Amino acid sequence: MNPGRSWAIMLRQFYLMRGSLSRVLPLFIWAAVDIVLWGFITRYLDAVSSASFTFVPVFLGAVLLWDFFIRVMQGVTMAFFEDVWSRNFLNIFATPLSLPEYLGGLVITGIATSAIGLLAMVALATTVFGLSFLMYGLLLIPFILVLFLFGIALGILASAMVLRLGPAAEWFVWPIPALISPFAGVFYPISTLPQWMQVISHLLPPSYIFESIRAIVSGGAASGMGLLWGGCLAVLYILAACWAFARVYRHAVRTGLIARYSAESVS
Repeated sequence: MNPGRSWAIMLRQFYLMRGSLSRVLPLFIWAAVDIVLWGFITRYLDAVSSASFTFVPVFLGAVLLWDFFIRVMQGVTMAFFEDVWSRNFLNIFATPLSLPEYLGGLVITGIATSAIGLLAMVALATTVFGLSFLMYGLLLIPFILVLFLFGIALGILASAMVLRLGPAAEWFVWPIPALISPFAGVFYPISTLPQWMQVISHLLPPSYIFESIRAIVSGGAASGMGLLWGGCLAVLYILAACWAFARVYRHAVRTGLIARYSAESVS
């Protein structure tokens, strides 16, 4: 595996964004809107609730981390979609570029774009709404790491789905974070969910992150085993997503799907 080829995939995305404001603004503008909206909601809740509890680290912190997860996933899928929209697969895979190198380039792009969004969200939440990450301590590192790994896994899996079903299937990708959020317990404890939903929640790495955030804000301690289990699940999902993408890619090459990639769904 040649790391330089993976960097070349990321460099292509950089050149695309450098000349297009419409590609740069979505990296942080929607996340900023969420931070502003939830920031004022938490201020209102603090004003009408008891003074002994503050909603800022619970809701605003959860929104920030959840938006970071979405930015990671979309960073991978948007880099992939650029090749979908330009029908660039034949050009890319006619080169010596290998599949791991291509996926590595998507991951590097996801890291870069999500970092931009995270910095913008942290700056806005800290300066405008006074959100302090010091209360999370060093646990903020595994929080971000687990969400990052799971976002990468979903981004690769969503890319595999579009590669297999065709460009029209990209509309299945955008609702994925919204479909996961009720099970992840972003704004409420997992215990409030029905039993069958709790079973699904325990299979999702983000659920352990947001449970830990609520435990810390309430004066308790995060579950070390829960975070470890969430990290192991995230790594497992990345391996499964890479396997799925490789399998779909081999199918696309064997059947000639890449050569006849069109704007509609394919079978």
